[in-house]
Amino acid sequence: MERFYTKTPEGTRDRLFAECRTRRAAQSKLTSLFKKRGFSEVETPVVEYYDLFAGSGRPLPQESMLKIIDRSGKILVMRPDCTTPIARVAATRLSGGEFPQRLYYNQTIFRSDPAHEGRESELAQCGVELIGAPGLKGDIEVIALAVDALLACGLKDFHIELGHAGFFRALSEQLGTEGAGELRHCIKLKHYAALTDLLSAYGENPAARALAQIPLLFGDASILDEARALSDDSSALSAIDYLSEIYGELQAAGRGDYLRFDLGLVSGLEYYTGVVFRGYAQGAGRHVVAGGRYDNLVGQFGPARPGAGFAVYVDDLAACLPPTAVPRCETVIHYDPGMLEGAVSLLDAQPPGTAELSPCDALAESRSLAVKKGAKRLLAVTAVEIREETYV
Repeated sequence: MERFYTKTPEGTRDRLFAECRTRRAAQSKLTSLFKKRGFSEVETPVVEYYDLFAGSGRPLPQESMLKIIDRSGKILVMRPDCTTPIARVAATRLSGGEFPQRLYYNQTIFRSDPAHEGRESELAQCGVELIGAPGLKGDIEVIALAVDALLACGLKDFHIELGHAGFFRALSEQLGTEGAGELRHCIKLKHYAALTDLLSAYGENPAARALAQIPLLFGDASILDEARALSDDSSALSAIDYLSEIYGELQAAGRGDYLRFDLGLVSGLEYYTGVVFRGYAQGAGRHVVAGGRYDNLVGQFGPARPGAGFAVYVDDLAACLPPTAVPRCETVIHYDPGMLEGAVSLLDAQPPGTAELSPCDALAESRSLAVKKGAKRLLAVTAVEIREETYV
């Protein structure tokens, strides 16, 4: 029977060689772009107090958080989300600075999904938070950056789906707050039959009829006209008009071809107050980008500030990219006693990853090693010279 400690815990896995290189390359391209656009890096602790998330508008179900008890008995969680801790930083450490603040991160989040769903518990994220920039210009900057981030990584076949938290909220409020969570869940998963059953209790209520159609409202910009015809509620119509305005601005900026709409995009992160979006790429099993506007979150921890941002799920993105080739060992370097410095200098002069030092004492053993490695050259560093050895 295999010992438990030779396996990784459920939801985690080892990553080797090419996968690591592809992941790091994507992270490098993302962070380089963020810096170029004026964003500064921040890091938050891997462990946070549970109350930080429980007290900020129920951003995540408590059962999805990995919990720890500290020495004083307080409940801690492994960081399940990057936006909430950065909102805390903006409201405290950065409260005296000039806004807007453009912040980026390259961190791992930890989530505990139901068993047997096959999802990972460790999720590498690269993302940005634009805090203190309200309204249209803040949103189009963030969405344009999300498009550009995927392009910078080499993706070609992808799209960003836009929705608006205010559309669902305006319609559901007409039915009252009771049952809003169940409605949100059915719409999020596009469980049309279950949604119809829930709404049947409201009879011919216009808002109920409109909500029943939300899971079907996805596609190109023509969807916005269909949505306008569903309701005369001013708040719902305002949300649709806002999405239309965003689309017009981004289309004029040359990014319209990457945009679609999904008015059933009702994120489980309840802190979103306005536009919400997700990015999907050919070859990914789930979305590779998620973000939106959260104007009430920063105010939970200090002075109120509007905010918007997104996270790129690095591993899902990397799975869509051609694997980065791992360099082969082409040169083995044997060195005599006392010649380590010369051998290391010779090693550093080779293309990265294509050479390695021989740990063998005898030159004959280094020859055997070179054969096993499939190296093309064996170099010997002596007190007199550096010479290339022949070997079979």
